[in-house]
Amino acid sequence: MNLMYVSTRDASERVTASQAILKGLANDGGLFVPMEIPKLDVSIDELSRMSYQETAYAVMKLFLTDFTEEELKGCINAAYDAKFDTETIAPLVSADGAYYLELFHGSTIAFKDMALSILPHLLTTAAKKNQVKNDIVILTATSGDTGKAALAGFADVKGTRIIVFYPKNGVSPIQEKQMVTQKGDNTFVVGIHGNFDQAQTGVKNMFSDAALAEEMDAAGFQFSSANSINIGRLVPQIVYYVYAYAKLYESGEIAESEKINIVVPTGNFGNILAAFYAKNMGLPIGRLICASNENKVLYDFFRTGTYDKNREFMLTSSPSMDILISSNLERLIYRIAGDDAAKNAALMKSLRDGGSYEITPDMSAQLSDFYGNYASEAETAAAIRDLYESTGYVIDTHTAVAASVYQKYKEETKDTETKTVIASTASPFKFTRSVMKAIDVKYDSMEDFALVDELSKIANVKVPQAIEEIRSAPVRHQSVCEVEEMPQVVKQFLGI
Repeated sequence: MNLMYVSTRDASERVTASQAILKGLANDGGLFVPMEIPKLDVSIDELSRMSYQETAYAVMKLFLTDFTEEELKGCINAAYDAKFDTETIAPLVSADGAYYLELFHGSTIAFKDMALSILPHLLTTAAKKNQVKNDIVILTATSGDTGKAALAGFADVKGTRIIVFYPKNGVSPIQEKQMVTQKGDNTFVVGIHGNFDQAQTGVKNMFSDAALAEEMDAAGFQFSSANSINIGRLVPQIVYYVYAYAKLYESGEIAESEKINIVVPTGNFGNILAAFYAKNMGLPIGRLICASNENKVLYDFFRTGTYDKNREFMLTSSPSMDILISSNLERLIYRIAGDDAAKNAALMKSLRDGGSYEITPDMSAQLSDFYGNYASEAETAAAIRDLYESTGYVIDTHTAVAASVYQKYKEETKDTETKTVIASTASPFKFTRSVMKAIDVKYDSMEDFALVDELSKIANVKVPQAIEEIRSAPVRHQSVCEVEEMPQVVKQFLGI
């Protein structure tokens, strides 16, 4: 039987998985969620003997029920191949009492590769299944990592175009260089004079602009999304938590049914929501530890039950988390509202109109599995330095936020026995200056690519191919615009 998807704001809009992937966002601006979260139908013992690709099929077939076995396995095998620099795809590294789940071995050295390697294949397969004749225009806002991963995934994919908006002064130099050097005749990268939230809001507004959709359709185009609002990105992210648990079991680190904690450095809430879905599928997960940087809107939400974006926007050394509107939180709110679309829609309207909303005590009680905290810039740097000095293992700034918050969790809850997986979301090579400066301020005087070589030396890790490629790559994208000019820029690129 097909698992259907509904909008978080109008439960009467029901679509198949392939239709939800194609649309990206529901007509009413809501996000698509499965009508129920399916249960894992294979044992941990069976999963422990599976490759990453086999695990991906075991998980994703439960959510993407209108894809045939041949279609889904074709997408998986095309995605998780030699573009990853480790055979295991997502290796676990034990360091200082935690297991770091390295999600950055794909072509753009960030965790977004885990889902954005497969999304183009899911999307083009979904288009064929639904007899779509238009070209698909991927419209994406990025705080640094999604953009490059999406560009790499969709570059020169027939029948698609991709347009990425990023905050011009809100990403790391390496992140920007990765995006603006992107090849592919169907790619377009635009810096905006604004922050990520403004870019994301601008993209969402275009998705819900009926007049623009008509113009697009007349010209042979239709929008879809590569942001984590697309269910086709969220479902593949569930896989690596299941895989990590199975590998810990296989290696004897945990017993069958033993609970583990998961720590996720969190911005748009998709990565930790995937862990929540894995828990609801039956994976033995204890606490979901939500780690924020100084943009601690989620920390405040978990402590108070009030989500309030009315605050100063902070630029930090972990830019992919510099977010005040965590879009995927809406999927969790819908869930704890009892799958009540009207209740959720009212809260989202309050967020849109006044910048905040408050959940009820009953809803708050359903968040007991979550623990929220945040790390300051100084604490983030200290986490990088301390881990390196004690173990020689080097982590990036986002992973360091998670490591710092995990220490706070242990101190606050006294839970020091539960085995814990930390989602390591980016390679330290992506944020070389911040990482090296945290280890020793003497490095701050060095040029960017000299720092890359120095990091390789001290960490005893080969420089990733993604970094080598951009050392001398020419800049191909130089467009910059104001927030209000975003629709016009899209139309110009598409020749409308």
